[in-house]
Amino acid sequence: MAGRTTVAGIDSSTQNCKILHVDAATGRVLDASSAPHPDGTAVDPERWWEAYTAAAPVFDGVAALSVSAQQYGMVALDAAGEPVIDALLWNDTRSADQARRLVAADGAATWASALGVVPTASTTVSKLLWLAETHPERAARVRRVLLPHDWLTWRILGPDAEPVTDRSDASGTGYYSLREEAYRGDLLARALGHVPAVPRVLGPAERAGSTAAGVVVGAGCGDNAGAALGLGLAEGEVAVSIGTSATIFAPLPGPVPDPSGYIASLADAAGKHLALMSAINGARTIVASARMLGVPLADFDRLAGAGPADAGGLILLPYLDGEHRPALPEATGTLAGLTRANMTAENVARATILGMLCGLSESLEMLRARGVAASRVVLVGGGARSTSLQAAAADVLDAEIVVPEPREYAALGAARQAAWALTGELPVWPRRVEREYLPSTSRAWADEVKGRFTVARERYHYP
Repeated sequence: MAGRTTVAGIDSSTQNCKILHVDAATGRVLDASSAPHPDGTAVDPERWWEAYTAAAPVFDGVAALSVSAQQYGMVALDAAGEPVIDALLWNDTRSADQARRLVAADGAATWASALGVVPTASTTVSKLLWLAETHPERAARVRRVLLPHDWLTWRILGPDAEPVTDRSDASGTGYYSLREEAYRGDLLARALGHVPAVPRVLGPAERAGSTAAGVVVGAGCGDNAGAALGLGLAEGEVAVSIGTSATIFAPLPGPVPDPSGYIASLADAAGKHLALMSAINGARTIVASARMLGVPLADFDRLAGAGPADAGGLILLPYLDGEHRPALPEATGTLAGLTRANMTAENVARATILGMLCGLSESLEMLRARGVAASRVVLVGGGARSTSLQAAAADVLDAEIVVPEPREYAALGAARQAAWALTGELPVWPRRVEREYLPSTSRAWADEVKGRFTVARERYHYP
Protein backbone atom coordinates (compact mmCIF):
# COMPACT_ATOMS: atom_id res chain seq x y z
CA MET A 1 0.00 0.00 0.00
CA ALA A 2 1.48 3.32 -1.09
CA GLY A 3 2.50 5.59 1.76
CA ARG A 4 2.22 2.93 4.45
CA THR A 5 4.56 3.33 7.41
CA THR A 6 5.74 0.15 9.11
CA VAL A 7 6.95 -0.10 12.69
CA ALA A 8 8.26 -3.09 14.61
CA GLY A 9 7.57 -4.25 18.14
CA ILE A 10 9.92 -6.66 19.89
CA ASP A 11 8.91 -8.67 22.96
CA SER A 12 11.93 -10.35 24.53
CA SER A 13 10.05 -12.52 27.01
CA THR A 14 11.13 -15.30 29.33
CA GLN A 15 10.53 -18.02 26.75
CA ASN A 16 11.24 -16.39 23.38
CA CYS A 17 11.75 -13.28 21.30
CA LYS A 18 8.67 -12.27 19.30
CA ILE A 19 8.75 -9.59 16.61
CA LEU A 20 5.78 -7.95 14.89
CA HIS A 21 5.83 -5.72 11.83
CA VAL A 22 2.82 -3.43 12.14
CA ASP A 23 1.08 -0.80 10.02
CA ALA A 24 1.59 2.34 12.10
CA ALA A 25 -1.73 3.89 11.05
CA THR A 26 -4.08 0.95 11.68
CA GLY A 27 -2.27 -1.44 14.02
CA ARG A 28 -2.66 -4.27 11.50
CA VAL A 29 0.03 -6.93 11.92
CA LEU A 30 1.86 -7.38 8.63
CA ASP A 31 4.39 -10.01 9.66
CA ALA A 32 5.35 -11.99 12.76
CA SER A 33 8.33 -14.10 13.72
CA SER A 34 9.89 -15.59 16.83
CA ALA A 35 12.86 -17.53 18.14
CA PRO A 36 13.23 -19.37 21.47
CA HIS A 37 15.17 -18.43 24.58
CA PRO A 38 16.79 -21.11 26.73
CA ASP A 39 14.83 -22.39 29.69
CA GLY A 40 15.89 -21.52 33.21
CA THR A 41 15.96 -18.60 35.61
CA ALA A 42 19.43 -17.33 34.71
CA VAL A 43 20.81 -16.83 31.23
CA ASP A 44 23.73 -15.30 29.35
CA PRO A 45 22.11 -12.18 27.79
CA GLU A 46 23.92 -12.98 24.57
CA ARG A 47 21.22 -15.66 24.08
CA TRP A 48 18.66 -12.82 23.88
CA TRP A 49 20.65 -11.24 21.08
CA GLU A 50 20.91 -14.54 19.22
CA ALA A 51 17.13 -15.01 19.43
CA TYR A 52 16.52 -11.43 18.31
CA THR A 53 18.73 -11.77 15.24
CA ALA A 54 17.25 -15.20 14.43
CA ALA A 55 13.71 -13.83 14.62
CA ALA A 56 14.34 -10.77 12.43
CA PRO A 57 17.59 -10.75 10.48
CA VAL A 58 16.49 -7.67 8.48
CA PHE A 59 14.20 -4.69 9.06
CA ASP A 60 13.73 -3.56 5.46
CA GLY A 61 11.01 -0.94 5.26
CA VAL A 62 10.70 -0.51 9.04
CA ALA A 63 10.80 3.14 10.11
CA ALA A 64 10.90 2.63 13.89
CA LEU A 65 11.12 -0.14 16.48
CA SER A 66 10.86 -0.52 20.22
CA VAL A 67 11.63 -3.28 22.72
CA SER A 68 9.38 -4.69 25.42
CA ALA A 69 10.95 -7.31 27.66
CA GLN A 70 10.47 -9.34 30.81
CA GLN A 71 10.45 -7.03 33.81
CA TYR A 72 12.79 -6.96 36.81
CA GLY A 73 15.87 -9.12 36.34
CA MET A 74 19.51 -8.11 36.69
CA VAL A 75 22.13 -7.63 34.00
CA ALA A 76 25.35 -6.77 35.84
CA LEU A 77 28.19 -5.66 33.54
CA ASP A 78 31.90 -5.04 34.06
CA ALA A 79 34.00 -2.17 32.67
CA ALA A 80 34.15 -3.90 29.26
CA GLY A 81 30.36 -4.28 29.11
CA GLU A 82 30.51 -8.03 29.74
CA PRO A 83 28.26 -9.79 32.28
CA VAL A 84 30.01 -10.68 35.53
CA ILE A 85 27.40 -13.43 35.97
CA ASP A 86 24.46 -14.78 33.97
CA ALA A 87 21.50 -12.41 34.02
CA LEU A 88 19.12 -13.34 36.83
CA LEU A 89 15.53 -13.36 35.60
CA TRP A 90 12.42 -12.20 37.42
CA ASN A 91 11.50 -15.79 38.35
CA ASP A 92 14.85 -16.60 39.96
CA THR A 93 14.15 -16.93 43.69
CA ARG A 94 17.68 -17.33 45.06
CA SER A 95 17.58 -13.76 46.46
CA ALA A 96 14.48 -14.43 48.61
CA ASP A 97 16.41 -14.17 51.88
CA GLN A 98 17.99 -10.87 50.83
CA ALA A 99 14.53 -9.50 49.98
CA ARG A 100 13.19 -10.51 53.39
CA ARG A 101 16.06 -8.77 55.16
CA LEU A 102 15.70 -5.57 53.13
CA VAL A 103 12.03 -5.41 54.07
CA ALA A 104 12.70 -6.26 57.71
CA ALA A 105 15.34 -3.53 58.00
CA ASP A 106 13.13 -0.65 56.86
CA GLY A 107 9.58 -1.97 57.02
CA ALA A 108 7.29 -2.72 54.09
CA ALA A 109 5.36 0.54 54.57
CA THR A 110 8.55 2.58 54.15
CA TRP A 111 9.46 0.82 50.91
CA ALA A 112 5.93 1.13 49.53
CA SER A 113 5.69 4.83 50.38
CA ALA A 114 9.12 5.77 49.06
CA LEU A 115 9.36 3.57 45.97
CA GLY A 116 5.96 2.00 45.31
CA VAL A 117 7.43 -1.50 45.54
CA VAL A 118 8.35 -3.77 48.42
CA PRO A 119 11.39 -5.95 47.64
CA THR A 120 10.82 -9.56 46.65
CA ALA A 121 13.13 -12.15 45.15
CA SER A 122 12.16 -10.73 41.74
CA THR A 123 13.23 -7.16 42.49
CA THR A 124 16.58 -6.05 41.08
CA VAL A 125 17.76 -4.53 44.36
CA SER A 126 17.39 -7.93 46.07
CA LYS A 127 19.37 -9.63 43.33
CA LEU A 128 22.18 -7.08 43.64
CA LEU A 129 22.39 -7.71 47.38
CA TRP A 130 22.51 -11.47 46.68
CA LEU A 131 25.39 -10.90 44.23
CA ALA A 132 27.31 -8.80 46.75
CA GLU A 133 26.89 -11.35 49.53
CA THR A 134 27.50 -14.55 47.59
CA HIS A 135 30.00 -13.38 44.94
CA PRO A 136 31.72 -10.30 46.41
CA GLU A 137 34.61 -10.44 43.95
CA ARG A 138 32.16 -10.32 41.01
CA ALA A 139 30.07 -7.62 42.64
CA ALA A 140 33.18 -5.46 43.00
CA ARG A 141 33.69 -5.66 39.21
CA VAL A 142 30.19 -4.38 38.37
CA ARG A 143 30.30 -1.00 36.64
CA ARG A 144 26.83 -0.91 35.08
CA VAL A 145 23.46 -2.48 35.87
CA LEU A 146 20.78 -2.85 33.19
CA LEU A 147 17.40 -4.55 32.89
CA PRO A 148 16.60 -6.98 30.06
CA HIS A 149 14.93 -4.44 27.76
CA ASP A 150 17.68 -1.89 28.45
CA TRP A 151 20.34 -4.39 27.44
CA LEU A 152 18.66 -5.41 24.18
CA THR A 153 17.94 -1.80 23.19
CA TRP A 154 21.59 -0.98 23.86
CA ARG A 155 22.76 -3.88 21.68
CA ILE A 156 20.45 -2.78 18.88
CA LEU A 157 21.80 0.78 18.98
CA GLY A 158 25.44 -0.30 19.23
CA PRO A 159 28.13 -0.27 21.93
CA ASP A 160 28.82 3.45 21.60
CA ALA A 161 25.20 4.37 22.40
CA GLU A 162 24.14 5.62 25.81
CA PRO A 163 22.18 2.92 27.67
CA VAL A 164 18.63 4.03 28.42
CA THR A 165 15.51 2.69 30.07
CA ASP A 166 11.95 3.88 30.65
CA ARG A 167 9.85 4.70 33.71
CA SER A 168 7.85 1.45 33.63
CA ASP A 169 10.91 -0.74 34.07
CA ALA A 170 12.97 1.60 36.25
CA SER A 171 10.10 1.88 38.72
CA GLY A 172 10.26 -1.85 39.50
CA THR A 173 13.94 -2.04 40.38
CA GLY A 174 13.68 -1.13 44.07
CA TYR A 175 16.11 1.76 43.63
CA TYR A 176 14.10 4.25 41.53
CA SER A 177 11.64 6.68 43.09
CA LEU A 178 8.65 7.67 40.98
CA ARG A 179 7.83 10.36 43.50
CA GLU A 180 11.22 12.00 42.91
CA GLU A 181 11.65 10.71 39.31
CA ALA A 182 15.20 9.78 40.25
CA TYR A 183 17.41 6.85 41.16
CA ARG A 184 18.19 6.21 44.81
CA GLY A 185 21.97 5.90 44.85
CA ASP A 186 21.89 5.15 48.58
CA LEU A 187 19.87 1.99 47.97
CA LEU A 188 22.15 0.91 45.13
CA ALA A 189 25.20 1.37 47.33
CA ARG A 190 23.52 -0.46 50.18
CA ALA A 191 22.81 -3.47 47.97
CA LEU A 192 25.91 -3.70 45.79
CA GLY A 193 28.50 -1.95 47.97
CA HIS A 194 29.02 0.87 45.46
CA VAL A 195 26.96 2.89 42.97
CA PRO A 196 27.21 1.51 39.40
CA ALA A 197 26.16 3.37 36.26
CA VAL A 198 22.46 3.01 35.54
CA PRO A 199 20.59 3.81 32.31
CA ARG A 200 19.08 7.23 31.67
CA VAL A 201 15.30 7.17 32.11
CA LEU A 202 13.33 8.28 29.04
CA GLY A 203 9.76 9.48 28.78
CA PRO A 204 7.31 7.20 26.95
CA ALA A 205 7.47 9.07 23.61
CA GLU A 206 11.20 9.81 23.66
CA ARG A 207 13.68 8.25 21.26
CA ALA A 208 16.52 6.11 22.49
CA GLY A 209 18.34 6.84 19.25
CA SER A 210 18.58 5.40 15.74
CA THR A 211 20.25 2.34 14.29
CA ALA A 212 23.07 2.57 11.80
CA ALA A 213 20.43 2.04 9.09
CA GLY A 214 18.40 5.01 10.33
CA VAL A 215 15.61 3.10 12.11
CA VAL A 216 14.23 5.14 15.02
CA VAL A 217 14.37 3.25 18.33
CA GLY A 218 11.82 3.99 21.04
CA ALA A 219 12.35 4.04 24.79
CA GLY A 220 11.12 0.49 25.31
CA CYS A 221 9.19 -0.78 28.32
CA GLY A 222 8.50 -3.68 30.64
CA ASP A 223 6.33 -6.42 29.18
CA ASN A 224 3.28 -5.74 31.33
CA ALA A 225 3.36 -2.04 30.54
CA GLY A 226 3.81 -3.00 26.87
CA ALA A 227 0.80 -5.30 27.00
CA ALA A 228 -1.31 -2.56 28.60
CA LEU A 229 -0.32 -0.23 25.77
CA GLY A 230 -0.99 -2.90 23.14
CA LEU A 231 -4.41 -3.66 24.59
CA GLY A 232 -5.29 0.00 24.82
CA LEU A 233 -6.40 -0.55 28.41
CA ALA A 234 -8.60 2.20 29.78
CA GLU A 235 -8.94 3.26 33.38
CA GLY A 236 -11.49 0.98 35.01
CA GLU A 237 -10.25 -2.07 33.10
CA VAL A 238 -7.99 -4.71 34.59
CA ALA A 239 -5.86 -7.06 32.49
CA VAL A 240 -5.21 -10.62 33.62
CA SER A 241 -2.36 -12.18 31.66
CA ILE A 242 -1.66 -15.88 32.00
CA GLY A 243 1.66 -16.56 30.36
CA THR A 244 4.82 -17.96 31.93
CA SER A 245 3.75 -15.93 34.95
CA ALA A 246 0.25 -14.86 35.90
CA THR A 247 -0.06 -11.10 36.19
CA ILE A 248 -2.75 -8.56 36.91
CA PHE A 249 -2.26 -4.97 35.86
CA ALA A 250 -4.44 -1.90 35.68
CA PRO A 251 -3.68 1.63 34.38
CA LEU A 252 -4.28 4.32 36.98
CA PRO A 253 -4.02 8.13 37.11
CA GLY A 254 -1.87 8.02 40.25
CA PRO A 255 0.14 5.70 42.50
CA VAL A 256 -1.39 3.09 44.82
CA PRO A 257 1.33 2.36 47.39
CA ASP A 258 0.58 -0.91 49.17
CA PRO A 259 2.42 -1.65 52.45
CA SER A 260 1.57 -5.35 52.12
CA GLY A 261 3.78 -5.52 49.05
CA TYR A 262 1.25 -7.44 46.97
CA ILE A 263 0.56 -4.48 44.70
CA ALA A 264 3.55 -2.94 42.94
CA SER A 265 2.82 0.70 42.16
CA LEU A 266 4.77 1.26 38.95
CA ALA A 267 4.79 3.62 35.99
CA ASP A 268 3.06 2.58 32.80
CA ALA A 269 4.27 3.10 29.23
CA ALA A 270 1.92 6.03 28.56
CA GLY A 271 3.15 8.53 31.16
CA LYS A 272 0.82 7.51 34.00
CA HIS A 273 0.81 4.70 36.55
CA LEU A 274 0.26 0.94 36.61
CA ALA A 275 -0.85 -1.25 39.49
CA LEU A 276 0.79 -4.66 39.05
CA MET A 277 0.55 -7.97 40.84
CA SER A 278 2.31 -11.06 39.60
CA ALA A 279 2.67 -14.74 40.44
CA ILE A 280 5.47 -17.00 39.26
CA ASN A 281 3.15 -19.89 38.45
CA GLY A 282 1.15 -19.21 35.30
CA ALA A 283 0.44 -21.27 32.19
CA ARG A 284 3.23 -23.71 32.94
CA THR A 285 1.02 -25.03 35.76
CA ILE A 286 -1.49 -26.10 33.12
CA VAL A 287 1.27 -27.61 30.99
CA ALA A 288 2.62 -29.57 33.96
CA SER A 289 -0.82 -30.91 34.88
CA ALA A 290 -1.51 -31.95 31.29
CA ARG A 291 1.83 -33.76 31.20
CA MET A 292 1.02 -35.55 34.47
CA LEU A 293 -2.33 -36.68 33.05
CA GLY A 294 -0.67 -37.71 29.79
CA VAL A 295 -2.94 -35.64 27.55
CA PRO A 296 -2.36 -32.81 25.03
CA LEU A 297 -3.51 -29.33 26.04
CA ALA A 298 -6.69 -29.48 23.93
CA ASP A 299 -7.79 -32.66 25.69
CA PHE A 300 -6.83 -31.18 29.06
CA ASP A 301 -9.13 -28.23 28.39
CA ARG A 302 -11.99 -30.58 27.58
CA LEU A 303 -11.34 -32.55 30.78
CA ALA A 304 -11.38 -29.34 32.83
CA GLY A 305 -14.81 -28.51 31.47
CA ALA A 306 -16.29 -31.98 31.75
CA GLY A 307 -16.41 -32.53 35.52
CA PRO A 308 -18.21 -30.78 38.38
CA ALA A 309 -17.73 -27.02 38.66
CA ASP A 310 -15.97 -27.32 42.03
CA ALA A 311 -13.63 -30.13 40.95
CA GLY A 312 -15.38 -32.49 43.33
CA GLY A 313 -13.69 -30.82 46.30
CA LEU A 314 -10.11 -31.05 44.99
CA ILE A 315 -7.92 -27.99 45.60
CA LEU A 316 -4.59 -27.29 43.91
CA LEU A 317 -2.18 -24.84 45.53
CA PRO A 318 -0.24 -24.12 42.32
CA TYR A 319 3.14 -23.18 43.81
CA LEU A 320 5.11 -25.56 41.58
CA ASP A 321 8.08 -23.20 41.22
CA GLY A 322 7.77 -21.51 44.60
CA GLU A 323 5.98 -18.18 44.73
CA HIS A 324 6.78 -14.57 45.52
CA ARG A 325 3.22 -13.31 46.01
CA PRO A 326 2.30 -14.73 48.45
CA ALA A 327 5.89 -14.81 49.70
CA LEU A 328 6.50 -18.56 49.53
CA PRO A 329 9.75 -18.88 47.54
CA GLU A 330 10.55 -22.36 48.85
CA ALA A 331 6.98 -23.69 48.53
CA THR A 332 5.89 -26.61 46.39
CA GLY A 333 2.51 -27.40 44.91
CA THR A 334 -0.17 -29.22 46.89
CA LEU A 335 -3.16 -31.20 45.64
CA ALA A 336 -5.50 -31.36 48.62
CA GLY A 337 -8.87 -32.93 49.35
CA LEU A 338 -8.26 -36.22 47.54
CA THR A 339 -10.75 -39.07 47.97
CA ARG A 340 -11.33 -42.23 45.96
CA ALA A 341 -14.48 -40.67 44.57
CA ASN A 342 -12.99 -37.40 43.33
CA MET A 343 -9.59 -38.69 42.16
CA THR A 344 -10.38 -38.39 38.44
CA ALA A 345 -8.60 -36.80 35.51
CA GLU A 346 -11.50 -34.36 35.07
CA ASN A 347 -11.25 -33.13 38.65
CA VAL A 348 -7.46 -32.80 38.58
CA ALA A 349 -7.69 -30.73 35.39
CA ARG A 350 -10.47 -28.59 36.85
CA ALA A 351 -8.58 -28.10 40.15
CA THR A 352 -5.58 -26.83 38.17
CA ILE A 353 -7.71 -24.16 36.51
CA LEU A 354 -9.45 -23.23 39.75
CA GLY A 355 -6.20 -23.04 41.75
CA MET A 356 -4.80 -20.44 39.37
CA LEU A 357 -8.05 -18.47 39.38
CA CYS A 358 -8.33 -18.49 43.17
CA GLY A 359 -4.93 -16.84 43.50
CA LEU A 360 -5.88 -14.26 40.86
CA SER A 361 -9.17 -13.60 42.65
CA GLU A 362 -7.32 -12.73 45.87
CA SER A 363 -5.22 -10.22 43.96
CA LEU A 364 -8.28 -8.64 42.38
CA GLU A 365 -9.87 -8.29 45.80
CA MET A 366 -6.78 -6.44 47.02
CA LEU A 367 -7.11 -4.01 44.13
CA ARG A 368 -10.78 -3.52 44.86
CA ALA A 369 -10.01 -2.88 48.53
CA ARG A 370 -7.76 -0.01 47.46
CA GLY A 371 -10.48 1.59 45.37
CA VAL A 372 -9.49 0.19 41.97
CA ALA A 373 -12.45 -0.76 39.81
CA ALA A 374 -12.16 -4.40 38.79
CA SER A 375 -15.54 -5.22 37.32
CA ARG A 376 -14.23 -5.68 33.76
CA VAL A 377 -11.33 -8.05 33.19
CA VAL A 378 -9.47 -8.35 29.89
CA LEU A 379 -8.10 -11.90 29.76
CA VAL A 380 -4.96 -12.51 27.67
CA GLY A 381 -1.94 -14.81 27.42
CA GLY A 382 -1.35 -18.36 26.24
CA GLY A 383 -3.02 -19.89 29.28
CA ALA A 384 -6.07 -17.72 28.71
CA ARG A 385 -6.81 -19.59 25.48
CA SER A 386 -8.39 -22.31 27.63
CA THR A 387 -12.15 -22.04 27.16
CA SER A 388 -12.76 -23.83 30.46
CA LEU A 389 -10.64 -21.20 32.22
CA GLN A 390 -12.44 -18.37 30.42
CA ALA A 391 -15.86 -19.65 31.46
CA ALA A 392 -14.85 -20.27 35.09
CA ALA A 393 -13.11 -16.90 35.38
CA ALA A 394 -16.33 -14.88 35.34
CA ASP A 395 -17.64 -16.65 38.45
CA VAL A 396 -14.36 -17.03 40.37
CA LEU A 397 -13.19 -13.46 39.64
CA ASP A 398 -16.74 -12.09 39.96
CA ALA A 399 -16.27 -9.87 36.92
CA GLU A 400 -17.23 -9.43 33.30
CA ILE A 401 -14.61 -11.27 31.25
CA VAL A 402 -13.51 -9.92 27.89
CA VAL A 403 -11.32 -12.15 25.72
CA PRO A 404 -9.73 -10.20 22.86
CA GLU A 405 -8.46 -11.91 19.76
CA PRO A 406 -5.14 -13.67 20.40
CA ARG A 407 -2.25 -11.33 19.64
CA GLU A 408 1.20 -10.72 21.02
CA TYR A 409 0.10 -7.70 23.02
CA ALA A 410 3.46 -6.84 24.61
CA ALA A 411 5.06 -6.76 21.14
CA LEU A 412 2.07 -4.85 19.81
CA GLY A 413 2.47 -2.30 22.61
CA ALA A 414 6.14 -1.93 21.73
CA ALA A 415 5.16 -1.31 18.10
CA ARG A 416 2.64 1.32 19.23
CA GLN A 417 5.36 2.99 21.27
CA ALA A 418 7.67 2.91 18.23
CA ALA A 419 5.01 4.72 16.19
CA TRP A 420 4.70 7.29 18.99
CA ALA A 421 8.46 7.88 18.99
CA LEU A 422 8.43 8.20 15.20
CA THR A 423 5.54 10.64 14.79
CA GLY A 424 5.15 12.29 18.18
CA GLU A 425 1.54 11.09 18.42
CA LEU A 426 0.26 7.94 20.13
CA PRO A 427 -1.83 6.10 17.52
CA VAL A 428 -5.26 4.71 18.39
CA TRP A 429 -5.57 1.08 17.31
CA PRO A 430 -8.78 -0.96 17.68
CA ARG A 431 -9.13 -3.88 20.09
CA ARG A 432 -11.07 -6.81 18.62
CA VAL A 433 -13.06 -8.87 21.13
CA GLU A 434 -13.47 -12.60 20.57
CA ARG A 435 -15.64 -13.66 23.54
CA GLU A 436 -17.35 -12.16 26.58
CA TYR A 437 -18.63 -13.82 29.75
CA LEU A 438 -20.74 -12.52 32.63
CA PRO A 439 -20.88 -13.98 36.16
CA SER A 440 -23.71 -16.50 36.52
CA THR A 441 -26.63 -16.03 38.88
CA SER A 442 -25.66 -19.26 40.67
CA ARG A 443 -22.01 -18.67 41.53
CA ALA A 444 -22.10 -19.81 45.18
CA TRP A 445 -19.88 -22.74 44.18
CA ALA A 446 -17.09 -20.30 43.31
CA ASP A 447 -17.16 -18.72 46.78
CA GLU A 448 -17.01 -22.19 48.34
CA VAL A 449 -13.98 -23.09 46.21
CA LYS A 450 -12.18 -19.88 47.18
CA GLY A 451 -12.89 -20.59 50.83
CA ARG A 452 -11.42 -24.09 50.54
CA PHE A 453 -8.38 -22.66 48.74
CA THR A 454 -7.69 -20.23 51.59
CA VAL A 455 -8.13 -22.92 54.26
CA ALA A 456 -5.77 -25.30 52.40
CA ARG A 457 -3.06 -22.66 52.04
CA GLU A 458 -3.29 -21.74 55.72
CA ARG A 459 -3.02 -25.39 56.65
CA TYR A 460 -0.07 -26.35 54.45
CA HIS A 461 1.96 -23.14 54.29
CA TYR A 462 1.12 -21.16 57.43
CA PRO A 463 0.79 -23.82 60.17
